[in-house]
Amino acid sequence: QVQLVESGGGLVQAGGSLRLSCAASGRTFSTYNMGWFRQAPGMEREFVSAITWNGGSTHYADSVKGRFTISRDNAKNTVYLQMNSLKPEDTAVYYCAARGGGGWSFRLDEYDYWGQGTQVTVSS
Repeated sequence: QVQLVESGGGLVQAGGSLRLSCAASGRTFSTYNMGWFRQAPGMEREFVSAITWNGGSTHYADSVKGRFTISRDNAKNTVYLQMNSLKPEDTAVYYCAARGGGGWSFRLDEYDYWGQGTQVTVSS
């Protein structure tokens, strides 16, 4: 069992930056592949980024590539999402998720545990 708690969301102007954190409980965090997803009002939840269990491989949605950076610190049981050059269309609730095996994935249904989400609002 893994519990995930996101933090770091807020209101920022377009062009600004935010750093999201996702703290995980449990001793097995380092064995999980982690992902970030987001859901805007009236939209389906979508993949943003993922990182493999050892941080050796990272993946991004085309919409955030070059602006967002995912990283993890297994000693702190935490995964991060650094978001730069934010745009109004990045406004959403951001969720982190943990996947127990099989490598990284962009599919929501392949993740085993989810956090409650943190709101990110980008004003124009």
